Amino acid sequence: MTRASDLISSLPTDLWLAGKQTPASTGARFGVLDPATGQKLTSVADATPTDGLRALDHAASAHAMWAATPARERSEILRRAFDLLHSRAEDFALLITLEMGKSLAESRGEVKYGAEFLRWFSEEAVRISGRYSPAPAGTGRILVTKNPVGPVLAITPWNFPLAMGTRKIAPALAAGCTVLVKPAEDTPLTMLLLGQVFADAGLPGGVLSILPTSDAGSLSRPLIADPRLRKVTFTGSTGVGKLLVAEAADRMLRTSMELGGNAPLIVFDDADIDAAVEGTMLAKMRNTGEACTAANRIYVANPVREQFTMKLTARIEALTVGSGTHADTDIGPLINDRQRRTVSALVDDAASKGARIRTGGRVLDGPGFFYSPTVLDEVPHTANLLREEIFGPVAAIVGFDSEETAIAAANDTRFGLASYIFTENLDRAMRVSAALDSGMVGINRGIISDAAAPFGGVKESGFGREGGTEGIEEYLDTKYIALQ
Repeated sequence: MTRASDLISSLPTDLWLAGKQTPASTGARFGVLDPATGQKLTSVADATPTDGLRALDHAASAHAMWAATPARERSEILRRAFDLLHSRAEDFALLITLEMGKSLAESRGEVKYGAEFLRWFSEEAVRISGRYSPAPAGTGRILVTKNPVGPVLAITPWNFPLAMGTRKIAPALAAGCTVLVKPAEDTPLTMLLLGQVFADAGLPGGVLSILPTSDAGSLSRPLIADPRLRKVTFTGSTGVGKLLVAEAADRMLRTSMELGGNAPLIVFDDADIDAAVEGTMLAKMRNTGEACTAANRIYVANPVREQFTMKLTARIEALTVGSGTHADTDIGPLINDRQRRTVSALVDDAASKGARIRTGGRVLDGPGFFYSPTVLDEVPHTANLLREEIFGPVAAIVGFDSEETAIAAANDTRFGLASYIFTENLDRAMRVSAALDSGMVGINRGIISDAAAPFGGVKESGFGREGGTEGIEEYLDTKYIALQ
């Protein structure tokens, strides 16, 4: 038996309820595919609305106990989970690669990044504070406390199946909330294994439930309608986020939404071109381009555009495409054939409108869902990929003549998650950062995510923040107590 098959055979594949595996109420299951081969890895229990309400029963019953658990004890459970996750880092990395497709090197990076949320919020758990002060008018005293919001439904995406879960679970548990997780249909295995890690770390049964399902809407709707649920947190597409917000509005549920992105990356003529190319490789090709922070629109000052494009094209042509399990792989498969068709259609649309394909631009033969790493330049403003999130290994380059033109083009989108600037001029960096309509800006760097920093966007990229000292506030209510 290979290491991969041995790992798969040892995984929990039922629902995770009350701290243990539990079959779905109907006994139904659905398959999980390896995107590098298109073959089934295994099957998992398919949660129904009845199963969701069973999980909410557990969460509601456990809430008072967990909220009253001393912060230090919650902290220590999160820290033990951090240590256990690191002790199984290679298992998690291989599992992420098998069900999502990214290279093992990138999966190891995700494990390290995802674990940091457990450590960070283990430290934040003991720093939840309020305030006490005399009323300015001398009429009494003001006491402000912070309390857990209550049971949380966390809906996570497939592109970072571990880190997008820990980024929600860790602050919720630190705050004293119980959590129901609905992982993406394409990648439920990593989250189920994380459930086992939390159990091994001593998390009481009922505090965390994991509900893989092939019908997310049918599962989430009755949960959102149930008065016991107090918050929904979602990472995924803007379209689905809008539907969830509309459903949550009827009960005025607390919501936080980390939605789509269409990040601009601006290279000014005073930039270090080699550094800008390396930064662009990280911002664009990381995770096979399947990241909400990916630099989808690359604006380059015309005096340096051809130099930049030639160097970026050479770097992208040197990438090795293949199964993420191979040691030399740089670019793995896309998550499924539907996503590959979307990427192909956006590239074909741009080319039909005048964009020049400098490298790539084609579907690669199977098995698996591969698309060639691609560079386009002379991309016209009418190309759909300048308006839509491409979520694939495609770099689209557009020239500009002035700072004002670059800022206007960068802001010409309904999204506002991340932006990137490359310049050696500090004044310009700060001036442009202030002018960009995005929740995050990277200056001379291609990776900006950090467990200690607030992650989130503006406009149709959502609202709320994950990570940093701000992240735990999403799971706390503020209470004012008026004292005589």
